[in-house]
Amino acid sequence: MTDLLTPIQAALDLPHTPLNVTEAGALPSTFAVTELASASIGAAGQALAQLILQQTGRLPVVSVDRRLASFWFSSSIRPVGWQVPPLWDPVAGDYASTDGWIRLHTNAPHHRAAAERVLGEVADRNEMAGKVAQWHAAELEQAIVDEGGCAAQMRSWQAWQTHPQGLAVNAEALVQRQTYERCVDKPWLGSVARPLAGIKVLDLTRVLAGPVASRFLAGLGANVLRIDSPDWNEPGVLPEMTLGKRCARLDLKTAEGRQMFESLLKDADILFHGYRADALEQLGYTSAELQTLAPGLIDVSLNAYGWSGPWRNRRGFDSLVQMSSGIADAGMAWKRSDKPVPLPLQALDHATGYLMAAAAIQALSARLKSARGGSARLSLARTAKLLVEAGQVSQQPALRAEEPADQGLLVEQTPWGQAHRLLAPLTISGTPLQWDLPAGELGSHRAQW
Repeated sequence: MTDLLTPIQAALDLPHTPLNVTEAGALPSTFAVTELASASIGAAGQALAQLILQQTGRLPVVSVDRRLASFWFSSSIRPVGWQVPPLWDPVAGDYASTDGWIRLHTNAPHHRAAAERVLGEVADRNEMAGKVAQWHAAELEQAIVDEGGCAAQMRSWQAWQTHPQGLAVNAEALVQRQTYERCVDKPWLGSVARPLAGIKVLDLTRVLAGPVASRFLAGLGANVLRIDSPDWNEPGVLPEMTLGKRCARLDLKTAEGRQMFESLLKDADILFHGYRADALEQLGYTSAELQTLAPGLIDVSLNAYGWSGPWRNRRGFDSLVQMSSGIADAGMAWKRSDKPVPLPLQALDHATGYLMAAAAIQALSARLKSARGGSARLSLARTAKLLVEAGQVSQQPALRAEEPADQGLLVEQTPWGQAHRLLAPLTISGTPLQWDLPAGELGSHRAQW
C-alpha cells in the first residue's frame, strides 16, 4: 500500500504509529487518492489522540473507514426531497487552446467577469470553446490572471518541476510551523468526549480546504464562527461545509467591520484563513499584529500555490492546481484520454483541510504545554507534491458503489430540507465525532461568540 501517512506524521511531529484502516477498495485514479483520504483524516485523528494522551494519560485508539473517508472527500450529505445547487458555473471547465489545454474557474461572478473581459461575453460552453481555441494556453492563462481571474494551463509534472513556482513549492515543507514568543495561560476545558469544548475557532476560509478543517474541529466540540464578506456566496458547498458552525458576515474593509473582527479575535483560540498570501497583511493584520491582538493565538493559513515564488499571491483552486502541477496530465495518459483527467474529487482541498485541522490541534497541544501560540502554513500545491511523489498506483479494486446505508445515516434538519448525513469516517475511542448544529446559510448568525 502506498505510504502517505509517514510523511504527514513527520510534517506534524506525530509518532510514526500505523493507522487502523477498515474497509477495502479505492477511488479510480492513477494516484493514491483513497490512501490520501485515509492518511490525512487519520493524521487529524492521531493529533487529537496525542492531545487526549497529554491531558489525561490515556491514548485513544484511532481507526479510519476507507470507504467513508472517500465518500467524505466528495460529499457527506444526502438530501431528502431537494437537491444541492450545482457546484460549477456553466462555463467553468477545461478547454482546448491552439497548443494544449487550459482550465477556466468561473464559479464566482467576479472570476467569470474577469475571464469574459479577456475572451468576450459568452452564452454557453460552445461559445467559450470557440474563443479559447484562438489563444495560446500560456498567454490566455496570464491574460486572465492579470484581469484578476482564475485559469490554469495544463502542464506535465516534468514541466512543473522546472517552472519557477514548481521549484519554489518543492523547497517548502508540507506544513510550515512556527512557535511564537508571546505567552497566554489558557487551561484545557475539554473532556475525552468533547476534547475541544471551550475552544473558539474564527474561520475566514471559504469553498473547501479551510471549511473542512473547521468542520472537523466543530465535530470535536469547538465553537466555530465562520465569517464571510457581505457579498460572498457558495450555495453548492454550504450543505457540506457549514456543518457544526455558526455563520456571520463582516466587511473587513470598513472601520466597523474591523472593530468587530478584532473584538472576536481577542477571544479566539484558533484563526483559519485562506486569503492570498499577503491579503491579511494588506489589511494590517500581520502575524505580529495578530499576536498583539490575541496573545497565544493559533494562526493556521493556506493558499493555492505556495508561500514563496512568483505565484505566491496567485488566486487558485484545487482544480487549477491539479492542472498546473501535472496531475490532470498524468490522469490523461493513464486513461489514454484525449482531454485532461483530474482526480475523481477535490482531494487536494480535503486533504489539506484535514492537515490544517491536525496542525491546529498540534499547536493547541503545544500551547497547553508552553503557553505559546503558533502558526502553520499549508498549500494545495504542496499537498499535490505529496500525492504525486507517492507514485502512481496500479489498478485497485473499486470501492463498493452502493450508498453506505448499511453503515447507518444520521438525520439532519437543514434550512433547505431534511437530509441524511453519513457517519464520520474516523473513530476515536471515547470521542465521538458529532456536530451540534446542522449545516446552514451564510450570514444566518450574528458576529459574536
